[in-house]
Amino acid sequence: MTAPLSETDRTQLPTAPALALLLDVDGPIASPVTRDVKPEIIADLVALAAADIPVIFNTGRSDAFIREQVMAPMIAAGMPQGTTIHAICEKGAVWFSYTAAGPGPVHVDHELAVPKAYGDDVRRLVAEDYSAHMFFDETKRAMVSVEQHVDVPSEDYLAEQKLFDADALDIMGRHGLSAAILDHHAPGSDDTADYRLDPTIISTDIESVRLGKDLGASRAVELLAAQGIIPQAWRTVGDSRTDYAMADWLHHNDHDVKHVDVRPADGVPVKPYTVLTAADLNLGDDVIHDDAGGAFLRSWREALDI
Repeated sequence: MTAPLSETDRTQLPTAPALALLLDVDGPIASPVTRDVKPEIIADLVALAAADIPVIFNTGRSDAFIREQVMAPMIAAGMPQGTTIHAICEKGAVWFSYTAAGPGPVHVDHELAVPKAYGDDVRRLVAEDYSAHMFFDETKRAMVSVEQHVDVPSEDYLAEQKLFDADALDIMGRHGLSAAILDHHAPGSDDTADYRLDPTIISTDIESVRLGKDLGASRAVELLAAQGIIPQAWRTVGDSRTDYAMADWLHHNDHDVKHVDVRPADGVPVKPYTVLTAADLNLGDDVIHDDAGGAFLRSWREALDI
């Protein structure tokens, strides 16, 4: 006859929540226009986390952005004691966890950082030539990032971004560093590079080629495993083609995953796992970004009766 489990044994058993959420921040959670998070999205995140659904952010944003725009509102909204949220920032180079008591220590993989001298030159470049359209993100610890001013029209920023990207790539060469713009093939290049420029609709990230949403997914699984949490299934959410890498990694490593694309107009690639869009919630093509992300959060609350 098997002896009954002690209380200690019970606490050490792995838990298997029905879902774990791995969320890009810009677009699905935070508005790419205002850069903040709607109160109803915060409320849904708190409710899901309070019901023991793991909520993990997998973002290019800095830990400072997550603390200000996501963590502080979640705590203010009544995030319960004992709930832990993980935030994987700068595409896997930086990570930390937080509870209702606040943030824990910030971890940085310094081997994945862009050289400081290069970052200093980009800061000067922005100040001298591009400050009317963008600003240098001083909160990044491993990446070098510039971002559109919120009062600059998108079409003006995107035109200036192309010029900035070319200048930033040129500075890489002057530092003796190899780099390429994401999805751009330079004539005569063998496409080997140590760093890449990743332009988005509101920013350009300059980063080690070893960073990416797949690295973030790997860290997410490790962080949950350290808590004894093995989700039955995953939902990944993003607004760009690069965000599919988190679902790719999870699927390749035998996790049950579905990916939500909140900006499918960029094109939905053929994948061996299910890809969901706002149309799957019977919403129109105009429902994108955090409107779509919020709709999916609410649908998962309803499906789980939370």
